[in-house]
Amino acid sequence: MRSDEAGYSKFGVGSVTRFYIPLLLQGFSQSLAYPLVAGIVTHGQHGVDALTAFSQGQMVMFMIGAIGGGLITTGLVFAKTWMGYVAFKRLNALMMAALLAVQCVVAMPPFSGWIFSGLFNLPAELAHIASRTLLFAAVMNGLFFLRNVPMVVLFNNLDSAKANYATLIRLVVTFALAVCFPRLGLVGPWWGLAALTFGVGVELAATWLFARPYVARLPNRPKTENARSLPNIPRLTLEQFRFTLPLSLGGFLLMLSPVAIAAFVGRTADPKDMLAIHYVTLGVANPVAYAALRMQTVAIKFPPEYAGDRRLLAYSVVAGLLLGVVPLAFSTPLVGAWYFGSYQNVPPRIVDTARLAVGLYSLITVVQTIRARVEGLAVLAKRPKTIMAGQIAYTVSLFTVCAILLPVGVPGWAMAITAIYIAPVCVTATIYAMLAFRR
Repeated sequence: MRSDEAGYSKFGVGSVTRFYIPLLLQGFSQSLAYPLVAGIVTHGQHGVDALTAFSQGQMVMFMIGAIGGGLITTGLVFAKTWMGYVAFKRLNALMMAALLAVQCVVAMPPFSGWIFSGLFNLPAELAHIASRTLLFAAVMNGLFFLRNVPMVVLFNNLDSAKANYATLIRLVVTFALAVCFPRLGLVGPWWGLAALTFGVGVELAATWLFARPYVARLPNRPKTENARSLPNIPRLTLEQFRFTLPLSLGGFLLMLSPVAIAAFVGRTADPKDMLAIHYVTLGVANPVAYAALRMQTVAIKFPPEYAGDRRLLAYSVVAGLLLGVVPLAFSTPLVGAWYFGSYQNVPPRIVDTARLAVGLYSLITVVQTIRARVEGLAVLAKRPKTIMAGQIAYTVSLFTVCAILLPVGVPGWAMAITAIYIAPVCVTATIYAMLAFRR
């Protein structure tokens, strides 16, 4: 299964596809859970406006969680032995505790008012929903952090299929709750959050069960696990923290981008309609975009075998084109009218615009697979600062595009799509340039 002790494998369309498809399905499935529970949220008291507040509360949660976004990449590099695994578990726990504390503080006044009433310009009742969503979502965010450890173990053993099985179990559970809750009258943002959180808890339990046999087989495991037998753990934890810090800072900047887009879109003409279009279309575009970004893990596990080896680049382009079929399907009258009009409860006046917007997202998957592949090359070179530079370029370009388009009166949904296309192109160009310069 592996070509060397580092856990890498030789390129082959079959072997890459067998590894990537479970990752792809996992990324797609994880993001699909959010539009599933949107049906619970939008049929509550505030309708589709509640989804805006619910999404913005979660967006701030993910922005805070993104400070730990480099942990899985760090685990792929370092957690291949028992010592590295124990150090990674410790680093993951420390970062989880710190970031969950930050999340709870930010959800309280006066910070919540500054963010949701001030920055996002939400009315008082929607700002309250957003702040409560952020606070109670701390449980779900903690489960995501705990999931990092078994997920890394499965990826390091090239067993992405079992990680995918766990996510599919989560999706089935979430789907069942999304069907049952509205029939029982359990609608609104709090029941939507409950469905999401329960699904993530089930996924965590399944992932741990799948990873346990691999943990037992990790090399250099001591016979007794006392403090004397693990003298290097603090040093290894510090080494891993230094590696993950640039990735984490870059991830924070990356997750700051949706916040920036929402702030700009909320200041365009017809802000409620523009934000509704933005969020319901991202509910379709994000799952396939996250699936495309799983190409980074593939690039780490299938490194170039010779100078100028671009076979995985070609594979990435084809994979991106195939993924783009999904948002394209949602732009059709048959699928789009049902999904946006009936399931998501979008007002009829903006259904056609939502269909147009989601169709325009059909090529973003190609951009994201190419970007993910070059980020994987930077990880292989152990250059996290290069990845952080790319993510800085992402944030700066996104801000710049929105700042240019807002004064000229571009509709909010079109401004968001333009920025979301240009930003990952800037990431890819920046990382390619820095890797080439180093060579």
